[in-house]
Amino acid sequence: MNAIMDALQGFGVSTTHYLQTNYADAQGLFLWVSWAADLRNTFFIFFPLWFHLRSSVGVKLIWVAVIGDWLNLVFKWILFGERPYWWVHEASYYANSVRPNIEQYPMTCETGPGSPSGHCMGAAGVYYTLVTSILAIMTTKKKYTPKKSSNKDWYLKAVLWTLFWGVQVNVCLSRVFIAAHFPHQVVCGVITGIIVAEAFNRTKWIYGASMKNYFYITLFLTSFAVGFYVLLRLVGVDLLWTLEKAQKWCVNPEWVHLDSTPFASLLRNMGTLFGLGLGLHSPLYTETKKSSSTLVKAGCIISSLLLLHLFDSFKPPTHTVALYYLLSFCKSATVPLVTVSIIPYCVNTALGLNNKKGL
Repeated sequence: MNAIMDALQGFGVSTTHYLQTNYADAQGLFLWVSWAADLRNTFFIFFPLWFHLRSSVGVKLIWVAVIGDWLNLVFKWILFGERPYWWVHEASYYANSVRPNIEQYPMTCETGPGSPSGHCMGAAGVYYTLVTSILAIMTTKKKYTPKKSSNKDWYLKAVLWTLFWGVQVNVCLSRVFIAAHFPHQVVCGVITGIIVAEAFNRTKWIYGASMKNYFYITLFLTSFAVGFYVLLRLVGVDLLWTLEKAQKWCVNPEWVHLDSTPFASLLRNMGTLFGLGLGLHSPLYTETKKSSSTLVKAGCIISSLLLLHLFDSFKPPTHTVALYYLLSFCKSATVPLVTVSIIPYCVNTALGLNNKKGL
């Protein structure tokens, strides 16, 4: 089994070396794709945009992203996947040959295990949700004759699914290019992301989940992950074994970020889910959710994107790990809470005041 994995990972390193050697000019594109595929952009861009256009799509995006990333964490802890940028230095696979020279980049030095790829899993889940949601919305609004409707639906599906797979291929290539993942890890990430998204396409109760549901699910997911870590630690298995490797083999210590650690990811996701529950069950949301004018939606989208962009510039201090995790949870919870309840309330109030002034 070890020989098979070594051969698979050796092929992956060769692939990374080939891409870095022959497509060095595409470095900027690959780095941008890796940045764009980060789940942070789902929370700060896709969610506020889609929630105000169609709230059910926004809610589903959060559930797919959060549950998918939580599963990704559990899978990584179970599978103990290596990463190319440290494996190439430690593997006995190159005992009788020259080790390939693998370049590193600011986004290379992820600190968690490598399998499956979180970026690929998240991108597959989020974009699969967007494509299927758009198709569901567009096909239910068709008023053409059956033949014309069928042709237009086919073209729409062809375009959207071509874009979907184009995005997935580029995300996979970018993660392999920067030596953050092996090819088999990115493929596994895409497959599991699609499975998670399809599962939520068939799940309806999330749209009517109570605040109690959000609280208990957040508590369960957090407790399960922490309990799993503690249990394995008690039997001598350190699930944070990758942090030492990242610190040892990353060529620039500044590229090893606390926000890429497993528990930082866990608390960000749990904060986002809990904040969504708070927002959806806030009196402010209840008061404003019936406002459906184009002006209100446009105001909410623009305000959300601008405010969250400014809010994202706030980085919790990293000198105390516990404080960093606590502030990360609170920051993540604030994003959906502000998007769902506070901004719509402020926009409606402002438009109401303008209307009164105009009378």
